[in-house]
Amino acid sequence: MTGPRRDPDMVRPYVRTGGRVRPARPVRLESVVIAAAGPLLELGTDARRVMALFAPAGRGGLAVADIAAALQLPPSTVRILVSALIGSGHLASPVAAADDQPESDVLLKVLHGLRAAL
Repeated sequence: MTGPRRDPDMVRPYVRTGGRVRPARPVRLESVVIAAAGPLLELGTDARRVMALFAPAGRGGLAVADIAAALQLPPSTVRILVSALIGSGHLASPVAAADDQPESDVLLKVLHGLRAAL
């Protein structure tokens, strides 16, 4: 028997999330987030690691699953971290299209009508 494992990177997920077990807002693994303005000094270590992924110039949005893979953290933990960063204004999620949008076949008919008018 070798004794307890002393890996410095072995931090429990509930410690990383500040004791939160669920995201405060709906964040899915395929959700795309973009960096927004906000001071980074008050953020925790893992939140700063998330924000550092957006630091390279010209970096667009990232999916939550991509963030989890890049940081090698459990996806559930990253969902909670991203939710907190959205709540604090550090990240933003583009607004999804409303459910009352016209069907694609209607849009295609409009497009064909416009092309025929030219």
